[in-house]
This record gives sequence, C-alpha cells and structure tokens, in this order.
Amino acid sequence: MFYELPPTIRQQCREILDAEILSSKFIGGGDISQACLLETTRGKFFLKMNTGIAAGRMFATEAKGLQMLAKSGALRVPEVIGLGQNAGHAFLLLEYLEPGYRPPGFWEEFGAALAALHRSSAPRFGLDYDNFIGSLPQSNDRHDNWPAFFTSERLQPQLELALHGHQLTSADAGNFECLYKKLPEICPAEPPALIHGDLWSGNFMCSSDGRPVLVDPAVSYSHREMDLAMSRLFGGFDRQFYRSYEEAWPVAPGFGQRLPVYQLYYLLVHVNLFGGGYAGSVRSILQQFV
Repeated sequence: MFYELPPTIRQQCREILDAEILSSKFIGGGDISQACLLETTRGKFFLKMNTGIAAGRMFATEAKGLQMLAKSGALRVPEVIGLGQNAGHAFLLLEYLEPGYRPPGFWEEFGAALAALHRSSAPRFGLDYDNFIGSLPQSNDRHDNWPAFFTSERLQPQLELALHGHQLTSADAGNFECLYKKLPEICPAEPPALIHGDLWSGNFMCSSDGRPVLVDPAVSYSHREMDLAMSRLFGGFDRQFYRSYEEAWPVAPGFGQRLPVYQLYYLLVHVNLFGGGYAGSVRSILQQFV
C-alpha cells in the first residue's frame, strides 16, 4: 500500500513527461493496484502502481492490450504514456480522462461500438503473448477452434488453481471434464473476435465529452459472447446497450441458455482471487450442463 508517491517513481514520471510534478493524489483504483492522479506542468495524468512480483509484466501486457484496443478504432481508451519498474515498484502512466455524465444515446453508442470492436479478427483464437486478468496469469496459446481454446487456456488453468487452493474438489473437476466434451455443441462456431476480456461496470467509464471509454483490459481473440456474458455477470448493463449490440451484430439464437458457460471462467477467476464464496455459483452452473 502506497501512502505517498515513491521518489523513484516520481523521478521516472518526471523524465517520461519532461514536466514537473506539482501534486499527486491517491484516488479510487481497484482491487489489484493503486491509482494516483498526477498534476504536472503538462496537465493531469493517471498513474497505476503495484509492488507485486509480477507487477512489471502485468502493466506491460495491460499497455499492449490498451494499444490493441486503440488500434481497432472502435472505442476510446486512455493513451499509454509510459511504464517502468524500479526498486520493487512498478507503474503504468496513462492519459487522464476527465469523467463525465452519460448523455442520451450513451448506451446505444457503447453497444454498437463494442460490436465494431468484435469485428476485429485473427486467424486463430488466442494471442501472441500471455497476459493477466486481474493479478492472475491468463494464457493465450493459439488454437484453431473455440472449444479447445476455452478449455485449455481459460477454464482448465483456473480450475487447477482452484483445486490447488482447495476451493474446488475432484468431483468438480470431473464435472468440468464432462462440460469440456459438450462445448462444441453448446457454443456456436464463430471467427475469433478481439474482446476486452474483463468487461464489467468497473472497467468502462464515460468521458467528459460523453463517450464510452474502456480501461483495464484482458484482451485476446476469443468468442465475442465472452464480453457479453461478463457484462451480465454482476447486474448487467442498460438494456439499450444490448439492443444496440444486437442491431449491429446479432448473436446466434440460444445465447441466454449458454451464457452461464462463458461466465464460468470469470467466476473461477473470482474464486481464485477472492475465495471460495463463488464456488457455489460455479457448481450451480455445472449442474445445469452436466
């Protein structure tokens, strides 16, 4: 936990920005890293800091993910200004975007823009580098089909972590094995889509000009329904968001029935980050399909 800006980070930020830091104010961040608003002679900037052993790699892959999303041109993301690591402190320096109020049409724009993001594709599922979801490693070895990728790179690594932490049991593992065999008939075949990867209400904002902005990505070329499923996990977004997405690019029939299968991944992540309180939700979904 930081209580003041470490001198090493302050100096590196000064060098990156070629500006004097007038003030630093710790603000609401997230469960993983601390956030700081820097007031400088060049304006305001957003700084994320972490002292974890993998923090440097975590911020480096987050920066790459933001740049991938920016390159798609579908949705705004904060510009990556710089990153670094010194004396056990890792940081990511970003453009600061002033928050604003959601104007009429915000959700419609957001839904259509997410569909446009998902139009960005690749030959295979996966990515050319591994990244993180929260503080947990997320493997992205490439696969030719979605069931193989979802099994090997998403569900199975999180399941093994939960088993190792005694949050789930061998009986749960057996049910996952049954589910893996059913994935080809559950999930419709679609081309890989560039997804945000962790799309919940804490990972988007409205800018001061009323536009949707994505933050904290866990990108990959995956099934586009993953983003939609995650967005519905903790209460969901405004219904206009989903209506607009459907108008731009309808999902295959039966999405409501298979949605919990995608949510299994995010629930497993929560089991491993926050404890076994989410294990009951995992078991409930498994019982629906096995």
